[in-house]
Amino acid sequence: MNRQPASAITVRRADYTDPLHQAALVMLLDAYASDPAGGGEPLSAFARAHLVPELAARPQAYSVLAFDGEAPVGLVNCIEGFSTFACRPLVNVHDVAVLASHRGHAIAEQMLALAEIIARERGAVKMTLEVLSGNAPAIKLYQRIGYAGYQLDPAMGTAQFFQKLLPPAPGSE
Repeated sequence: MNRQPASAITVRRADYTDPLHQAALVMLLDAYASDPAGGGEPLSAFARAHLVPELAARPQAYSVLAFDGEAPVGLVNCIEGFSTFACRPLVNVHDVAVLASHRGHAIAEQMLALAEIIARERGAVKMTLEVLSGNAPAIKLYQRIGYAGYQLDPAMGTAQFFQKLLPPAPGSE
């Protein structure tokens, strides 16, 4: 796999007020959601219509976009949280998406590097992310750039990621 960046790739922080960035963010997240690694289902009409305004309303959220010339090809969404043990912010990398046509060109690595710069500017103590165990290329990338499973005490084992789906609050959809 070629790890050299494509020559026309630019990576920048998304501007939630820029109509081009808004369209890119929705298109790229929809492509990711439709991919088997993203669950294989496109975004709902509700998510497509409300995603950018909802991100923009949250000062703890930021996104990074990659473009091949003018064409959007990659997205990273980040959400700031808080480490109670360190008493400092942390940043969760919530989505990493590169269009299938542009994988293998270090685009995700470039986007994650900018996401890390922004996290450091925010004073974050760490970055976290989740990845499906069957996504070997992503796991290899994350390990290569310094991400690893974690444990507090070896006797207690490594951390696991769980979820519990909640029904929408009345009147929210």
